[in-house]
Amino acid sequence: MRRIGLYLLAGFTAAVLAAPPPYDESADARADLQGALAEAKSSGLPVLIIFGANWCEDCRALDLALQEGQSAELVATSFKVVKVDVGNFDRNQDLADAYGNPIKTGIPAAVVLSADAKVLYITRAGELANARRMSETGIYEFFKDVTQSVASGI
Repeated sequence: MRRIGLYLLAGFTAAVLAAPPPYDESADARADLQGALAEAKSSGLPVLIIFGANWCEDCRALDLALQEGQSAELVATSFKVVKVDVGNFDRNQDLADAYGNPIKTGIPAAVVLSADAKVLYITRAGELANARRMSETGIYEFFKDVTQSVASGI
C-alpha cells in the first residue's frame, strides 16, 4: 500500500514539473494587480494574489490544482487571480511587504484584497507552503474556508 502511495506521489510530482512555468518572470506585478483591482470593481469579486516562483515545487503544485478540478472552479468563480513572481525572494518584495509580507513564512503565499485594495485575508503561517503534499481536497478546503471568511468580512 505504501508503495502505491509513493508511485502516486512520484506521478503527481512528474506532472507538476512537466507543466509550463506558472509565473511570468517578466510581468509587471503592480500593473497586473491594478488591472485585477479594476476588474474586481466591475465584477464584485475580491482579488486573490498568489506569491510564488517557478523553481518552487509547492508553487507549481498549487498552480496545477488551481487549473483543474473543484479547487479551480471555486477559485475561478470566487476571485480575480493575480500571480506574482518572487524569484529567489529578490523580486516584488515591495509588493509582498505592502501586504504584510506573507512570503516570510514560505511560498506559495496568498493575499485576498477587496476591490478597493483593503486586505481581507493573508496567509501568515505558511498555510500553502506544503501544497505538493496537500490533497486536492485539502487545497479545496483551504480555499473554501478563505472564501467563506472573506464573504463574511466584506
